[in-house]
Parts: sequence; structure tokens; C-alpha cells
Amino acid sequence: MLEIREVRHDAGTMQWYEEEPEPSDHWSLILMGYGRCIYWIEGEKVLLEKGDILLVPAGSVFYGKSIPSVSHEKYAVSFTVSDASAAAPPLPLLAGTGFKRLRSAKTELLLARAAVMHEQWREKLPYAEVLCGALLLECLTYVNREWDQGPLSSVKHRQAEQMKSFLKNRYRGKVTKEDLAAVIGKSPNYAASLFSEMTGQTISDYVHGLRIKTAVYLLRHSGLTVADIAEQLGYCDASYFHRTFKKLTGTAPSEVMKERETPLL
Repeated sequence: MLEIREVRHDAGTMQWYEEEPEPSDHWSLILMGYGRCIYWIEGEKVLLEKGDILLVPAGSVFYGKSIPSVSHEKYAVSFTVSDASAAAPPLPLLAGTGFKRLRSAKTELLLARAAVMHEQWREKLPYAEVLCGALLLECLTYVNREWDQGPLSSVKHRQAEQMKSFLKNRYRGKVTKEDLAAVIGKSPNYAASLFSEMTGQTISDYVHGLRIKTAVYLLRHSGLTVADIAEQLGYCDASYFHRTFKKLTGTAPSEVMKERETPLL
């Protein structure tokens, strides 16, 4: 059983350390969104970049620091693994020793889950601990699967990145598996299967994730209404946009809009 201790979202260039570089009493899962930062774990220097995942077991001596003049974004989840029973941990990675670092092909999926965890934890919503625990276990399951599979195939990774790049430029409109097949020169079924294998998401789910991420930014930083944002992002049905937004973020568009910056007079 996992118990969440804290969910952090660090962005910008601010430096931070553990209060004292002494053995931690919790596990830490760090997911890098962009940029670079450095960790020292048991005296070993570890550079994290976009797409990197770091899992540090309890009992490790570690701390982190931003790189001067290099901005970054990351989520850090602190948690404990219950030893109340003799049952083995739910995942092999939680039974091992030493930190684990890997470059994930499922970055967007994991970051989306981490964002929901952070929102739930920050707002102290009802049953947030239960939901965050479930989302953390989902993230760790994907991480363990990728760890078991070993290094990514360079060909598959390149093809997945080509498809993701195409979607990032076309996500406001309709995109089909035939479109992605043309990008990598393969059959539609192969493209859809490879995309799901490498990202952990269907093409449709990935597109919704890109749209909602843009929606969050527009709700906070633009003067557009919720209806305008929905239409701009390809949602003809405003109620469908609301349902999708709530499903992926755990909150309503109107709640995010309350954080909108007030224009300077």
C-alpha cells in the first residue's frame, strides 16, 4: 500500500534542497517536464532532462538543485510503502535498492497524471489522498513496465516522436491514424498500435491531453471565454469540453479561470 506524503510542482530557476542531506524516510518519484536540473544521490551526480523519470528509495541521502540560468519544470511525489503486512510491494521497483533513472516514452501521460495529483493535493479536495494514491500507483506501473522492457528501440522512438510532433502542430483539428501512418510511412493500424505502445495513450487521448493543456493556459492567461476556448480547440460541443476538462484535470474550467491574471491598468 502506498501513502502520499507530498506532491510538489517546481518550476522556474529557483534552487531547492532537502532541509538536511540525511537519509530520507520516504520514497520520491520525480518527473521532468522540461529543462534540466541536478540531483546528488548518495554522492552521485545525476542530471535530469525533459522526459526523465527518477525513483529514489527511502533511506537514500539526496538533494536537488536548479542549474543557474536554466529554467525547468518537474513534479516530485513523496510517498511511503506500507510494511504493515508480509506481502511483497505491489511492483518490483519498490522492492529494489538504489535509485532508478529512465527516459520515458510516456512523458505526457505521466505529467498529466502528476498535474492532477498536484491539483488534488494543493486544493485538499475530498478523498484527495485516495485519488492521488491511485494515480501514483498507475504512474509507477507504467514506469516499472518501461524499466522491465529496457532501453527504447531507436526506430520506434523516432517514429513515435515524429507522430507526436505532427499532433502537436495539428491537435486543434481532426487527426486520424491514416494521417499518422503517412507521417512514418507505415500502415494505419501499425501507426495506431505503435503510438499506443510508446505513449500509453490512444491517438484520441493524446490529442485531448494537448487540447486541455492549452485550455489551462488560455483560461489563466487570455481574455477568452470558456466557450471561445472550447471552440478554438476544436470542441464544437461546449458540454463535451467541460466533461473532458474535468476528467483530465479534476476540476472545472471555471475554477481554473478564477486564477486568471488581472490585466495591468
